[in-house]
Amino acid sequence: MLFLYNSLSGHKTEFLPLVPDHIGMYVCGPTVYDRIHLGNARCMLAFDMLYRVLGLMYPSVNYVRNITDVDDKINAAAKQNGVTIGQWTEKTIAWFHQDVADLGLLPPTHEPKATDWILSMIDMIGEMLGKQMAYVSQDHVLFDVSESPHYGQLSKMPLDQMKIGARVESADYKKDPLDFVLWKPSADDEPGWASPWGRGRPGWHIECSAMSTHYLGDMMDIHGGGRDLMFPHHENERAQTCACSDELDCAQFWMHTGMLVVDGQKMSKSLGNFITLHDALKVQPAQVLRWALLTSHYRHALDWTQQVLDQARTSVDSIYRALDRSGHATGVDYAAEYGAGISKEALDSRFFSALCDDLNTPFALNRLQQMARLLHKNPCDQDLAQRLYNSALFFGLIDAHIAAWFQPKDLPLSKEDIEALIVQRQQARASKDYAGADIIRAQLFEKGIILEDTGVHTSWRMV
Repeated sequence: MLFLYNSLSGHKTEFLPLVPDHIGMYVCGPTVYDRIHLGNARCMLAFDMLYRVLGLMYPSVNYVRNITDVDDKINAAAKQNGVTIGQWTEKTIAWFHQDVADLGLLPPTHEPKATDWILSMIDMIGEMLGKQMAYVSQDHVLFDVSESPHYGQLSKMPLDQMKIGARVESADYKKDPLDFVLWKPSADDEPGWASPWGRGRPGWHIECSAMSTHYLGDMMDIHGGGRDLMFPHHENERAQTCACSDELDCAQFWMHTGMLVVDGQKMSKSLGNFITLHDALKVQPAQVLRWALLTSHYRHALDWTQQVLDQARTSVDSIYRALDRSGHATGVDYAAEYGAGISKEALDSRFFSALCDDLNTPFALNRLQQMARLLHKNPCDQDLAQRLYNSALFFGLIDAHIAAWFQPKDLPLSKEDIEALIVQRQQARASKDYAGADIIRAQLFEKGIILEDTGVHTSWRMV
């Protein structure tokens, strides 16, 4: 059974799909004004793991992750870089795709762009106006929060606290400060589309309502995103989507990831601790970043420190070394094999049970470490090696030849020469020329190459 925490109910309960064997999941994707940062990456990685778990449990998973390509930040970035908005979003979307692919995220089933769904947004706004759930004021169309009886249930914030919050914009065209923009006018130098209310562009929240309902209907199984989106974005999205349907909610489960901080401080360019995924991947391999990002439970905050990275590197090293000692010399990209014969039965049962308990990745990582320690002690246990290999592969920690993990690009000897010396050493040992075998080991060690003998084979790595 799969248990998930529901932000709306505040409880962890068993997940049962709305339609047997078919899952619909929507996750708020990036606003592409620049490269995504580690906080964005952590959120997407959490739902990437959920997507993988669901994929092993259900035959059909429709995973929708949108791209917001119309936003004031995008307009400002394009102007600053001296290019058109379309040119800038084309570039930033390409950056995004490359960065998440380098981190090993699986592509979603659908990845709609907001600008492709403007007409659907206009239709939804018209429907809300017809139901008197929205009103027109000074060329703006606004959602009337007073007409939404369930507003505030998701974020669980008293209305008076919402009104004085930093994320609520007050304006003279609003009846109430909580009323939020569905459509706003565009200046001549801003992107705009024709509408019954004049040339303009959509508000932030209506975009996700239009795209999610198109692909997943009025009610979906799971809606996810970062905790910072709970209010106002998800609260507003929920209100307007329900206003256009007969449902009391638009998602059975609302899931939110915790914030990522750097050395105990909020990530900020002004503090000099702003880290993009692209820059992080220059310093550490994707496998190490994945491990580090998954060390804290997705609902909790993650403090990004050098210690966390160092521990992640050590942990990934131990997995590779254990598998290498056992003779598993070939790694495979899990994304390339996704859906191609991989089953939950092939994973370690305790590892997969942890993931089914509201994505308990810290426990799952601990189980991988435990299995690696056991395999170090008994490298001939091929059943254990296979379960560790499959589980690490599922986690996205194995995507290259295992032996190559410890081998830098600039080797003191060619791989062929190293392998030839290993063969000579094995021949010397077979002839009981132990002194000659030790000489070869010492020669390799002087060049920074360590040999490790097991009952299976001899492997090598750089110091």
